[in-house]
Amino acid sequence: MARSRSRTGLPLALQCLLALGAGLAQAASLAWPGTGQPLWWLQIGAMMVLAALLLKAQRHAAPFRRGALLGGVFATAWLAGTFWWLFISMHTYGGLAAPLAAAAVLGLAAFLASYYAVVLGLFCHMVPVNTALNAIVFGALWLLAELARAIWWTGFPWGAVGYAHVDGPLGVLARSVGVYGVGAVAAVLAMMLVQCRPAHLRSARAWALTVGLVAVWGAAAVQRHCAVELCHTPAAPAAAPLTLELLQGNIPQDEKFQPGSGVPLALNWYADTLKAATADLVVAPETAIPLLPQQLMPGYLEGIAAHFAQTGRAVLLGIPMGSEAEGYTNSVLGMGPGPGDAASAYRYDKHHLVPFGEFIPPFFRWFTAMMNIPLGDFNRGSAGQPSFEWKGQRIAPNICYEDLFGEEIAASFIDPAQAPTVLLNFSNIGWFGDSLAIDQHLHISRMRALEFERPMVRATNTGATAVIDHRGVVTHALQRHTRGVLQAEVHGRGAVAASGWAITPYAWWASRWGLWPLWAVGVLALAGAMFATSAAKGRRRRGG
Repeated sequence: MARSRSRTGLPLALQCLLALGAGLAQAASLAWPGTGQPLWWLQIGAMMVLAALLLKAQRHAAPFRRGALLGGVFATAWLAGTFWWLFISMHTYGGLAAPLAAAAVLGLAAFLASYYAVVLGLFCHMVPVNTALNAIVFGALWLLAELARAIWWTGFPWGAVGYAHVDGPLGVLARSVGVYGVGAVAAVLAMMLVQCRPAHLRSARAWALTVGLVAVWGAAAVQRHCAVELCHTPAAPAAAPLTLELLQGNIPQDEKFQPGSGVPLALNWYADTLKAATADLVVAPETAIPLLPQQLMPGYLEGIAAHFAQTGRAVLLGIPMGSEAEGYTNSVLGMGPGPGDAASAYRYDKHHLVPFGEFIPPFFRWFTAMMNIPLGDFNRGSAGQPSFEWKGQRIAPNICYEDLFGEEIAASFIDPAQAPTVLLNFSNIGWFGDSLAIDQHLHISRMRALEFERPMVRATNTGATAVIDHRGVVTHALQRHTRGVLQAEVHGRGAVAASGWAITPYAWWASRWGLWPLWAVGVLALAGAMFATSAAKGRRRRGG
C-alpha cells in the first residue's frame, strides 16, 4: 500500500527562511563572531532545526525535491557564512569588483552545498521506518557529503561541523574517528534529539539507541573534563621540553611582495630577529622570506645558515624555492649545527596546494586574470615527507591550510617509531584581514592536536601564532596583528615502552587507508539501514 503524503504545514518560503537561519547559526557555531569561540551546542541546535524540516519534507508529495531544496539552502548559508572572508582576499587584495567577489563566494558555497542537497534529498525520499534508522541514515548521508567535500576537486572541507566540537564533549572522539566522525555523531544526535517525542519513540530499539547515544555523550563529557589523561598518549620520555621563539612579522599583505616596501621590511626584520634568538628552535612563518634564494642579496641565506651552525640552535623558515626550469615550491627550510651550508639544509615542500592561489584549475585562468594577486603554478611535494629531527624531537611541518587535511598529515604516522612528536604549521592568513579566518584556522589546528595527540605549533604572519598542547589547549599565544616574538616551550609526545601506546587509533588507520574506512562506514550504515527498512516494510505487508 502506498504511503500517504500530508502537507508539511509551514509555507515553503518560511521553511526556506528557517533553513537559512539554521545554516547561519551553524556557521556561527564554528567560531562565534566577536569571541572566536566554537559553540558545540549551537551546532547541534542548528542541525536539529534542519532535521525537523527534513522530517516534514519526508511527508511531502515530492520529498526529494523538497529535501534537496531545504538542504541546499541550509548548506549554502552555512558555507557562505563560514568562509565569507574569501571576499577580502579577492576584493581588498585582489582588486576584483565587490559584486563579482561576493558572487564568487556565494557560487563556491552553492557548488559545495550541492553535495548536501543531493544526500538530504535522498534522505527525505527514503523514509526509514523508525526513529533509530532515521538517525543512522541521516548520519551516514551527512558523513558521505562531508567526505565528498573533503576530497573531490582537490577538497575544500573548511568549516566541517566537527570543528564546532573542539571544546565540547564529542571532542574526545576525535582520537578515534577524526573530525568527520565527530560530525557524523553530531548529526545522529541531532536527528535523535529532534525525534525524542512519545509519538516517535514507540519501539524498544529506538529507546535503546537513544539511551545509548546519551550514555556515549555523557561518558565523553566525563572523559573530556575529568579523566582525559587516562586515554592520552604518554609523553616521550627521552626528550626535554623544546624552547621556541615563533616570529610574527605582521608584514602588511598589500605590501608583502612589493620590492619597495614589504620585501626589504621582511628581509631586514626576520634576519635581525633570527640572529637575536636564544631558543632551541626559532620558527618564521610561510613565505617569511618573500623571495627565491637566487633573488636574495648575496650571502643573505648563507649568513643565516652560518649563524645557526655556530650557535647550537636551529631555525625553520618559510621561503619559496625552485626555478623556472625545475618549477617552484612553497617550502620550509631547516638549518642548524653542521656545515653551515644552506644548500644542504632540511627542506619540506608543500604537498596540498591551494586552488587559485598556488595552482590555477583548468579553464579558470580568465578568473585569476581579473585579480591583482601574485598567483602561480607550484609543484607539489610528496606526502609523508620526513620530519625535522632536533633535540630529540621529530617535528613535522605543514604549510597553510595543509593542516585541514588530517588524513595527509597521518601519512607520517605509518611507522609509530618514527612518528612526529610535534606538528608545526606555517601560515599567512594576512590575505583575509582581521576576520574569523584566524579563529577558524586555530580551531582546525586544535582538532589536529586532538586527533593525533601531538602538540601543534603555529607560526604565522598576522596570527594566530600559538602553541597548542596534545589535548588541544592553547598554552601560549601572541596578540594577532602585531609584530613580535612568542617565547614558549613545547612538550613533544611519543611512545612509552611500558604501555606500548605510540599513536592514536585515528593516526593508525588514517596513516594506512586515509579516509576510506569512513567511506566504508557511511556506505555500510546506509546499506544496512536500507535493508532493515525494506525488511520491515515487507513484514508489514505480509502481516497486513
